[in-house]
Amino acid sequence: MTERITASGDLGRRVAARRETLGLSREGLAGRAGIDPGYLAYLEEAAASPAAETVQRLATALETSPEELLGGTVDLPPGRGPGAAGASLEKLDPNQCLHLIFPGGVGRVAFDDGGGPTILPVNYVLHDNAVVLRTAADGPFGENLRTGVPGVEFKVAFEVDRIDDPNREGWSVLIRGGAHLVSSPDEQAAVEAAGVQSWAGGTRDLYIKIVPSEVSGRRIRHRS
Repeated sequence: MTERITASGDLGRRVAARRETLGLSREGLAGRAGIDPGYLAYLEEAAASPAAETVQRLATALETSPEELLGGTVDLPPGRGPGAAGASLEKLDPNQCLHLIFPGGVGRVAFDDGGGPTILPVNYVLHDNAVVLRTAADGPFGENLRTGVPGVEFKVAFEVDRIDDPNREGWSVLIRGGAHLVSSPDEQAAVEAAGVQSWAGGTRDLYIKIVPSEVSGRRIRHRS
């Protein structure tokens, strides 16, 4: 009897995302995994119940694990496994760093809230080589940026990283610079057009712009 796995549509999204990360077409992945391209399309687009063997084939072809594809590790922190043999740590120049974070996503902003260092996860976009995010007026970041003096900047650190667990690779980008509440009409219009949205929801009317004064980064590569 064939063991089948009841999987949500998240399986298909994870398969598609990993496939795109590896630069594979559906036909290319189907060939690697030894399954029909039409069935792969169905798996990516619908809530299916594939055989356990099919999930294993896909995981092998995608250079990951069945647990990763099924979301079994979604609530676990990344980077739990051992480092790869032959790994090297490379410094990134500022242009490489900005290129890596250009797509936007989730980063972390660090600042002093008066009681000590505080780090918050934030959604961000990169606009004109500056980091733009949104916050609530009564949130810790918004409250601490209210210096009462127009144009005064608040020194912060902003960090983005990506970890590729299956390949034991990853990168990290650190930006230091001044953050200020966007208040002028022209600047407000520009950052609103950048389209940053917050996963946290709620009313987030304040736009914050971080202008880099220092950009640095590192990448871990696995050299076989």
